Amino acid sequence: MYLLRLSALAATCALIAPPSSQAQSRAPAAQRAVEYEISFANAAHHEADVQATFAGVPRGGPLTVRMSRSSPGRYAVHEFAKNVYNVRAVDSRGRALIVTQSTPHAWSVSGHDGEVKFSYTLYADRADGTYAAVDRAGAHLNIPATFAWAPGLERRPVRVRFVRPDPSWTVATQLFATADSSVFTAPNLQYFMDSPTHLARISWHRWSVRSGGRDQLLRIALHHLGTADEETRYVDATKKIVDEQIRVFGALPAFDNGEYTFLSVYLPWASGDGMEHRNSTSLTNSGSLARSMTGLLGTVSHEFFHAWNVERMRPQTLEPFDFTEANMSDGLWLAEGFTSYYGPLTMKRAGVTTLDAFLGGAGGAANALVNTPGRRFHSAIQMSQQAPFVDAAVSIDPQNKPNTFLSYYTYGQAVALALDLSLRSRTPAVTLDDFMREMWKRHGAQRGYAPVKPYTMADVQAALAAVSDAAFAREFFSRYIAGRDAPPYADLMAKAGLLFRQADTSTRFLGSISLNFDGTRGAVSNNTIAGTPIYEAGVDRGDVIVSLGGTTITSQESFTGAVNALTPDQRVAIVFESRGQTVTSQLTVGTNPRMELVTLESTGGNVTAGMQVFRDAWLGKP
Repeated sequence: MYLLRLSALAATCALIAPPSSQAQSRAPAAQRAVEYEISFANAAHHEADVQATFAGVPRGGPLTVRMSRSSPGRYAVHEFAKNVYNVRAVDSRGRALIVTQSTPHAWSVSGHDGEVKFSYTLYADRADGTYAAVDRAGAHLNIPATFAWAPGLERRPVRVRFVRPDPSWTVATQLFATADSSVFTAPNLQYFMDSPTHLARISWHRWSVRSGGRDQLLRIALHHLGTADEETRYVDATKKIVDEQIRVFGALPAFDNGEYTFLSVYLPWASGDGMEHRNSTSLTNSGSLARSMTGLLGTVSHEFFHAWNVERMRPQTLEPFDFTEANMSDGLWLAEGFTSYYGPLTMKRAGVTTLDAFLGGAGGAANALVNTPGRRFHSAIQMSQQAPFVDAAVSIDPQNKPNTFLSYYTYGQAVALALDLSLRSRTPAVTLDDFMREMWKRHGAQRGYAPVKPYTMADVQAALAAVSDAAFAREFFSRYIAGRDAPPYADLMAKAGLLFRQADTSTRFLGSISLNFDGTRGAVSNNTIAGTPIYEAGVDRGDVIVSLGGTTITSQESFTGAVNALTPDQRVAIVFESRGQTVTSQLTVGTNPRMELVTLESTGGNVTAGMQVFRDAWLGKP
């Protein structure tokens, strides 16, 4: 998720529209645009050539140029400088300058005459929302992973030229267009960094949406290998999702320049990702529209909901966003988690997916909150603060995350489910939609490109109190958001004629365990989960199972057979080797605690008229 950062000064400056090239040429040197040019002569080997021109910089000292370390929508550090090489610089006369790498992600350029042309080669071979990719078919550019910048010049306008190697390529971006179809602008570095760009032979689809008394243009820039019929079905479903999400908030956000763009890149060599931005979203996947339509639309639904929830209505802890460090927030349970709830919900309401599909996802989130041991250690707020360690973060040391972490996406989705049903149960006229509209009313306003009032946790509780009452908001917050309780899902679901129940009460269960066999020795390859029989017996990752219930374990087949011979509640011996010791322990066989969410009628029960009315008001009619 990305949160655009601007200082109070920048928010009140003339940054609302991109300056024209004529205005830039008349601007004083201190405000001259930072100019970029990117070309792709060696695209076959995933290289791009980038030149950044910094003019009107103070003389007498070196200019620092750096790559970002974090990116809009990502919270961990990614060190984009690792893909930059062949660095060089010249001044306004073309004279070579001294370039010294001062840190792993920054260079110092000395001896300039007030202008620095900084050039480098970028290697780019990962098409997703975080990195960049260049090849014969196109270029998918996440801006922080692509373009270097100069600290101190962040408020300057930006002008970038994309040198297209193929004249059939077009440019898809939220950057502002100029009379030259290869040149785009941004009002400042922050907006530029937030503007993913895709260059390729693109299939364009456009439609106008009237909302809030104005017409706005929505565009799908689709790059895929499928058919025109698949495109039509994808576009039609996207339109339905957009309309349903407008109903939640009452109106579209006021997109800058009146446009919003879906950068939809579905190619076998792309990586699966979705990343929201202020006036666009980057959607990448190796799946095709033919095979993966529903899943791809799920990402569309999630990311478009972010146009309200996080791009404009944002946690204060992510304002402003820091491109030089990891970013921590206490609000991702709402920013990402509630979005994870509304993505599938609005797809169901729009008729894009089925009731069973929605219940599968919602039930899975509730099951995770109930059964994941991580809830013992971290609340929804605290899980959000773990993002720099888990949001595509890279590490090589073993971690105990299976026992200590539950994704803030899932945690927040489960909390949103409980809050929606709790509100509907208390007062039928009040729903989670009302809470989202209240948050939008209080925190969705913009001044230029900056939020007027990014929210704190106290603000969220106050908005909840405004649509319910102070006592309810205080209790819900203390138990399920700041606290670590699990909501009473079974009772909440019953009002909609749904059952939240244990999925399997008869099959024997030891815990989620996978063995990796080297010859006749089977070692546990995953962390065992606290509270499961195998964990309570003392078995951990790396331990070798010798025997179970008297059966010697020499293969996957022998292990499966030994497990299948057990019955729930049976107590058996387990022998295993653990770092040089042979351990004999006792294990009590259990049943799988996984919960599922199903309709009452699917179990032979009768759905009352009141249950059906409740369900239809929540999920839409079948």
